[in-house]
Amino acid sequence: MTDENTSVPLLVQKARRRSPSQTSLAAQIEFTQSSLPEVGRLLHVLTNHVTQGRIGEIGTGCGVGAAWIVSALHPDTTFITIEIDSQLATLVQQLFADKSNIRVLQGDWHNLLTDAPFDLLFADGGKAKLTEPQTLITAVKLGGLIVLDDLTPEEYWPPERQGRTDPIREFWLKDPRIAATEIRVTAKNAVILATRIQ
Repeated sequence: MTDENTSVPLLVQKARRRSPSQTSLAAQIEFTQSSLPEVGRLLHVLTNHVTQGRIGEIGTGCGVGAAWIVSALHPDTTFITIEIDSQLATLVQQLFADKSNIRVLQGDWHNLLTDAPFDLLFADGGKAKLTEPQTLITAVKLGGLIVLDDLTPEEYWPPERQGRTDPIREFWLKDPRIAATEIRVTAKNAVILATRIQ
């Protein structure tokens, strides 16, 4: 089933629409790294389960992933997203200007940690999942979830990487403080979903 044949929340449409008459944030600045629709749907489902708590996102981009989250956000749940690019952060602040339980921050992703621990953390940008995985684990509550996207299944790796160890998978699928699994969201894209158990 293609994305065009399924329901897409209005906020997501606003964040990603590319028609000339209604230019999206992504189209305005030619941003091409927005969350895949399949990842967005996963975030939407997971957000529905956080009925009272705190959700964080590292790497706001043009707000497409954030829009999937916000579209399922419970009124008693706070969502905080952070983006290092000031232009992007300003655009997304405007997108969510009428939402009192949403904060769009501009700065290094470490600044998001002042709002930890989170019930759900989408570690999208900032390379945090590779460079500081231990920090991400401690940024969620016991039982909290971490979503890591932009993973390529091994059969689609370039020849020079075939047979090598992937440091992201090596850590996230084996660390004893978390229970994790890899989920393929498209033929060539996967995510790791992890829950903190220690």
